Amino acid sequence: MVRSTSNPAFRNLPVGVGGYAGFDSAPAGYGGALPTTRPMTVDDVVTKTSITLAVLVAAGAATYFSGLWGLTLPAALVGFVLALVITFKKAISPPLILAYAAVEGVFLGGISGVLGTYVANRWGASIVPEAVAGTVLVFAGMLVVYKTGAVKVTPRFTKWLTGALIGVVGLMLVNLIAGFFTQGVGLGLRSGGALAIIFSLVCIGIAAFSFLLDFDAADQAIRSGAPEKTAWYIAFGLTVTLVWLYLEILRLLSYFQND
Repeated sequence: MVRSTSNPAFRNLPVGVGGYAGFDSAPAGYGGALPTTRPMTVDDVVTKTSITLAVLVAAGAATYFSGLWGLTLPAALVGFVLALVITFKKAISPPLILAYAAVEGVFLGGISGVLGTYVANRWGASIVPEAVAGTVLVFAGMLVVYKTGAVKVTPRFTKWLTGALIGVVGLMLVNLIAGFFTQGVGLGLRSGGALAIIFSLVCIGIAAFSFLLDFDAADQAIRSGAPEKTAWYIAFGLTVTLVWLYLEILRLLSYFQND
């Protein structure tokens, strides 16, 4: 039986009976059974993910330390468009995935600079290093949880997590729309109060558990003999989750700096 994942980046993985196999009916871009393409390995996933994250971190650090924070909004919009193109494009495109990583790096570097400087100027504390450390620790922790089998990725777990993800995204949209009529306050989900803290904690929890589904999707692809290039999709999906997790941790830390 095929398990689904809450991460939309993995929707274009080749699917079939028993996992992500069944390449005879794979979409264009996988080239049918791809007899000349070697199967993906764990090393491929690690390598492609490392390259993608290196591009993201390099772009983020360059933006953060150069002070080009005015690129934050344009980068966010371009990153959103690239994410949609990558998600719905049938053929895997490593250049597009690396471009997404670079643009998201610019966005994260800019938002970190703006929010981090604001907090530092008001309360004399830097939250960016703590947000980075928190993201790394959560990622590492969930990898340990997955490898030890402490939490099993079952169809029921997948459905619950997918429903939770849809719920928080829906609340974000409603909060955004309501903000236009309440001077930016909306439902109070991003206002910095107790409700905002709870909402960010819920988002962090969902993002953390989403890693389990991402790891499981990678394992299924490896076991079923998915082509080597699929590792780029895995890297993209993990990057999407990491970006969301970092933003939520950064936002939560800024709430705790309020008077």
